[in-house]
Amino acid sequence: MSIRHGVTTRRVASAALLATALTLPLTACGGDDGGSAKDKGSSSAPAATGNSKPQDDGGNTVPDTSKTLATVNGNNGFQFVIHSAVRDQGGFLTVTGTLKNTSGKRAFAPIEWNGQENNVRRTGRSLAGITLVDKAEKKRYYVLRDTEGFPLTTTGITSVDAGDSGVSFFAQFPAPPDKTSQVDIQIPLMPTATIEIS
Repeated sequence: MSIRHGVTTRRVASAALLATALTLPLTACGGDDGGSAKDKGSSSAPAATGNSKPQDDGGNTVPDTSKTLATVNGNNGFQFVIHSAVRDQGGFLTVTGTLKNTSGKRAFAPIEWNGQENNVRRTGRSLAGITLVDKAEKKRYYVLRDTEGFPLTTTGITSVDAGDSGVSFFAQFPAPPDKTSQVDIQIPLMPTATIEIS
């Protein structure tokens, strides 16, 4: 009985030691990756709400409407007015604009604007389906995601009433190379438009 008890005790102690030994490296690696991922997420969040986009009292992003880079009209009555495409510190490109309804009746945002990824679908309505195309470099850029899979873009747009002055929006992308001065913006179900990067 004492021999069996000793073997069982040694097995339990060995298993505990092995579990501890395996947990420490994994925790160290996971901590470092999680920390750097959080740093990336936190550094991109201020860029999404930085000085280039003033906020109203409700904390919503308000684009500078004094400039228009492009106006994109869709068959569904929606109109995207792109006001800026600004390189932010840290290698991001933030596009801001206003979404309007020109149809004369309430228009519902198409689900295609959300994007196709499972992680993005679970976050609800968004503009994560918008992409930028750098024709010179032959690259496509997607809306950035934070560490939890949420897109760094305006969310919660389900409909826009007729006669509404417009809904402010933003979308943040990886910045193309510095030599790239123009990109095509592609919004699902809408025509493509070329915008200047500032």
